[in-house]
Amino acid sequence: MNFQRIVIDNLISKFASIKSRILLVIEQLTDDDINWRPNEESNSIANLIVHIEGNIHQRIEAGILGKQDQRDREGEFDLNRKLKKREAVEIVIRNFAVLENTLKNLDENDYLKPQKIRQNTVTILDVLLQCSTHFSEHLGQILYIGKLKLDRKYKTTSIPRGKSF
Repeated sequence: MNFQRIVIDNLISKFASIKSRILLVIEQLTDDDINWRPNEESNSIANLIVHIEGNIHQRIEAGILGKQDQRDREGEFDLNRKLKKREAVEIVIRNFAVLENTLKNLDENDYLKPQKIRQNTVTILDVLLQCSTHFSEHLGQILYIGKLKLDRKYKTTSIPRGKSF
């Protein structure tokens, strides 16, 4: 197995873990909990999920797959945005499936192809590594909000429960 394959497999595993942990937090919360924000300057879990969806659309679907970019980044952080728990789960499952399918369908040489992000030219691998970091940061926020809402009832998501991507 070459180094590039190890990196790709690691990315697939990382995204699977992020998805799984987001879903495990949502599973513990109510509709009201996922729409709660600690203060007006903070995001709710609903906002963060919609933001990750927007990022997957822009970076993966539009950037890598060449689809039309119709992202409304400002709308992702709308203070009035509300999601039902069921909708949040569907958004996570649908968007991480896009990510998974993209990763699995790229040829190893595709990972080194250039992509234009803002004013920079980067590789598809760079885009995916950045997405992994970005989603991990938002996972941390989601975990923290879940812990704030549930206090001692919170069940850790860092111990895998046997589910994969």
